[in-house]
Formats: sequence, C-alpha cells, structure tokens
Amino acid sequence: MNATAPRQARLSARQVVQCIAGFAALLTGCNKKPAPAPPPPEVTVLTVQRQTIAGQYEWVAQAAASKSVEVRAQVSGVIVERPYVEGTDVPKGKLLFRIDPRTYLANYESAKARLAEAEAQFSNAERTLNRLKPLLQQHGVAQQDVDNAQAAYDQGHAAVLDAKAEVDAAKKNYDDTFVRAEVNGRAGRALMEVGALTSGPAEQLTTVDQVDPIYVYFNPSDQDVLQWRRDVASKRLVLPGGMLDVQATLADGSVFGQTGKLNFIALTLEPATGALQLRAEFPNPQHTLLPGQFVRVRLLGLKRNDAILVPQRAVQQGLTGPFVYLLGDSNAVSARTVSATAWQGTQWIIDDGLKPGDRVIVDGTQKIAPGRPVRPVAYHPERDSTLALQSDSVVLAAPSAAPPIQPIPAPKRRP
Repeated sequence: MNATAPRQARLSARQVVQCIAGFAALLTGCNKKPAPAPPPPEVTVLTVQRQTIAGQYEWVAQAAASKSVEVRAQVSGVIVERPYVEGTDVPKGKLLFRIDPRTYLANYESAKARLAEAEAQFSNAERTLNRLKPLLQQHGVAQQDVDNAQAAYDQGHAAVLDAKAEVDAAKKNYDDTFVRAEVNGRAGRALMEVGALTSGPAEQLTTVDQVDPIYVYFNPSDQDVLQWRRDVASKRLVLPGGMLDVQATLADGSVFGQTGKLNFIALTLEPATGALQLRAEFPNPQHTLLPGQFVRVRLLGLKRNDAILVPQRAVQQGLTGPFVYLLGDSNAVSARTVSATAWQGTQWIIDDGLKPGDRVIVDGTQKIAPGRPVRPVAYHPERDSTLALQSDSVVLAAPSAAPPIQPIPAPKRRP
C-alpha cells in the first residue's frame, strides 16, 4: 500500500493544476467586452407612384372557321367523279363532285323540245288572231271566231311560260349534278366516294372551311365584365375609339403575326358558364391558325389610369391575405395588407392598400422583422432583370393562373 501512495499523490496534484487553470480562464473571460450588435440589414425600397399603364386583359381562346359550309348534293344519283384533292384550298365554284348527269340531261333536252312546240303553237295562234281582228271590223267574221282566236292566243302564251319554267327546272337539276364549292376555303375529307349513291340533300359529301380570315372566340367572365363597366365609369379604364385590336399568342409562346379586330360581343351570358362570348377576326393568309386551335388573346389599346405597380416578389402572403412590408419613420419596418388582384407582366397591380409616396420593400424581406430598423437602398426598375420577362414567353396557361404570391418565411430557430 505504501507503493501506491505516491501515484495517488501525483494524480491529486495534476487535478489541482487543472482546476487552477480553469479558474484563471474564467476570470479572463469575465473581463472581455460583449460582441457588438449586427448592423441593420440592407433592403431595396421602391417609392410607389400612380401611373398610366397599358390595360392587359388576356384569355384562352379557340379558333374557328369564319365560314364552314356543308357540301350536299341537290339531286340523287351515282357519284361518277371527285376531281378535288382532300385537304387542299379550293376557290369558289371549284368542281368537287359530279353525279351521273345522263337522266337529268335527257330531261333538260325534253323540256327544251316542249318549249319549242309551245312557242310554235303560240306563234300560230298569234297569226290567226291578227288575221281575224281586221275582218271583224268589216263584218267578215263573227265575234265568236275572234273570241276563240283570242282564247287560243292566251292559252298558247301560258303554255310557253309553263314550258320555259320546265326548262329552267330541268337545267337546274342538270347543273346540280356538278357539285361545286360555294365559298373559298379548304375542302375537307370526302364522306362519300366515287360509285356511291347519294340520295340528295340528306347526305353530306364534304365540308369547305374558310380560314382566311379566321375567327377566334374567347369568354370573359361576368366578373370581368362588371369590373370593366365600373372602371370605364370611373375613368380608370380608357378605351380607344373604334374597333378594339386583338393580339394572339400561339401555344409555343410566339406572337401571331397578324392583328385581329373585335367584331362581335354577345348580348347574353352563356347559361352553362356565366361568361360573355366575344369574337375577333384575324387575317390568316398563311393558314397559321387552324379551326379548333387554342391560343391566348390580349386586348390592345386599353389604358389604365392611376395604377400602382410593385414587383411580384414584394407581395407576401399572410393569414389575412396579401401584404407588403413598408418602410416608415426611422427606417422601421411595418406590414400592410393590400389588394393585389391583377398583374402587369411580372408586377402586381395594387388596387387598394397603398398610396403615392409609400416606401415598399422589394428585396431583403427574408432578413427583416416588423418594428426593427433596416438600411434602405433605392430600388432601380431599370436594373431589375425580372421586369424584362414578357408573359408571351411562357407556355399557354389559363389567364386565372396569376404569378404566385411569396409565402411568409419561416422564423429561424435560435441555437
């Protein structure tokens, strides 16, 4: 036991030295000054002003032929020829189908022969009447003979008129064996082939759709219509004179090269959707737009007065709806609820909640908290690359799909 005593004494001395060193470090730490507070975070600030902007109203629309004609035969018979090529453009009067004309041609020739016979009989009756009238004045013939000649003349004239009508009807039937396009357009697929028997108007042979010009239909909601009326009445929305111009954007994001004209507004709302149907007419010389194609349309020439715009990322989403952070006196931050119901490109249009002169924080919202000061830096719209993005560069989407409102950032947990 005496051999282990020195080892225990040495361990106790080491522990004493460690305790003295820790106590000295504690005394030294108490003499240090506290760390300085971090500087206020830097944020970019936009001073909002009222301005006049272009009124942008967009909807998904669908193209339709300006004229769509069902081609039907007016007479019955066997189809003996189809000289057109399916799916090609045909001019008005182009022969599309030919029905066996032999029966109708024979009827036409027969009607012309009956007309010639009626005209010959009428000519003979006319000569007889002209010969008897002078003799009546000389008492060379009886009045009854003249009356009979007059009756034969009138009957011959009526027979000629009836024969002419039969010739016209027979000629029409013969002409109807040549089924022609009634409008300029694109001929569709043949629904009856050569050798088939058509019974007349009951059976459709094909269609001819006129796609230059082409119609585009779109349907603003009843809420849009009511808002238009209110804005126009309050002069917040200014309409151009004359017919409204319409721009179409294709599904790949490219803008259609022709500008359309709004040429129809329905008088009533659609019962199934509660929307108002509008129609624009577009020149379509290259047949870029096809019937049934979906596009996005925008009304041009509208102006919106007294509008307040803020970048989309400046609008946050809270429990009570959209809000923005404002910079108040002493550069303190406060939150304010706003009404952001429409957008202009990548900027929100604020209908309510802001007034000219308010300072809205655009960048740096993740580093701030209400009531705490910040270091403001002026926001320069010309340097904001997000404002250069055009809505035409996006894929086709429903106009109700507004840019997303940024959610409130989650609070950071303290270590």
